[in-house]
Amino acid sequence: MKLPTVDDTREFGRRLASILRPGDLVLLTGPLGAGKTAMVQGIGAGLGVAGPITSPTFVIARVHRGRTPLVHADAYRLGDSPDPRAEIDDLDLDASADDAVTVVEWGAGLVEQLNDEYLQVRIDRLDDDTRVVELVPHGGDWAVRLSRLTGKHSAG
Repeated sequence: MKLPTVDDTREFGRRLASILRPGDLVLLTGPLGAGKTAMVQGIGAGLGVAGPITSPTFVIARVHRGRTPLVHADAYRLGDSPDPRAEIDDLDLDASADDAVTVVEWGAGLVEQLNDEYLQVRIDRLDDDTRVVELVPHGGDWAVRLSRLTGKHSAG
């Protein structure tokens, strides 16, 4: 799907939040400036979290309290370490995973082990700043939930 503006990206995040529940893992992938943090801002708004959501690049992870808590992590700086998976383990993201929605930017290849079932959101930005979003379900009932979001029914 195409999202013409950053505000559209936030609004889609808000809509995505309507199908999220505690225990969910959402993995955001895409280049710098694609709109990953804007997507998380929308998800946070949809989950009813309090306060602003900014990129956690330098603190690595933040917990936002709200109707449904949001754990927002950014693994961007972890990719340069000798053992980035050990650093992910050190963050102890799974400690609050059952009670919160966990969204990880730049976590491909690093955080999938946190949950057998997760949603990958691939975001790319075109030259005209339009975002192209692809939702890739991994296990569980993600395909069913995504059909509620997109209005498309999937077989199986």
